Amino acid sequence: MAETASGSTLIPVYMMPGMAASPSIFENIRLPEDRFEVIWLHWKIPEQDETLEHYAKRMCTLIAHDNPVLIGVSFGGILVQEMSKIIPVRKLVVISSVKCRDELPYRMRVASKTSLHKLLPTQLVNNVEVLAKYAFGEPVVKRLELYERYLSVRDKYYLDWSINQVVNWDQQAPIPGTIHIHGNKDVVFPAYRIKDCIWIKNGTHVMIINRYRWFNEHLPALLTEE
Repeated sequence: MAETASGSTLIPVYMMPGMAASPSIFENIRLPEDRFEVIWLHWKIPEQDETLEHYAKRMCTLIAHDNPVLIGVSFGGILVQEMSKIIPVRKLVVISSVKCRDELPYRMRVASKTSLHKLLPTQLVNNVEVLAKYAFGEPVVKRLELYERYLSVRDKYYLDWSINQVVNWDQQAPIPGTIHIHGNKDVVFPAYRIKDCIWIKNGTHVMIINRYRWFNEHLPALLTEE
């Protein structure tokens, strides 16, 4: 852990955004600077036919601290779980995500067997309204300019790869100790499939953006409790 001027140690917190999203989705998250060192992670374009496990290993090379906190949103939540299988972590936090295959919605589990997800029009990746529907699960007509800033990964191969990794994720059981924060109005990963989590009333799939005050109030205690 890094040291402050007074000699005390800071807890390193690495934050991974959701599918196609920029880490700027965390711009309103404020953790006390005298206790935490926050590092934002960015998506890399996957290699040809890269497995999620291999991708997680590449992302782990960006972790410069021992025993960090890993926080991931949506697909980023799946990724940090895979990273935690490679490096030891202090805390593992997933937001608006899933902890195992059983929590994936029925349509995604069907897609993994039928490959219907491969028919999605990902060639429209530069259409922000289409991209936002993949990434956030909601229309963005009233907030188009906002999402133009948050959705920065406009690569068709990346989007195809990401969707494929989500629908085919095969983790059979939650990783013990995982902190799962979920909104009861999430339409990407519906609440009826989710178990053992901290519920955010009226929280949607984009609550890391529009419910940031809740996270600022509660994350510090969640990250430090024994």
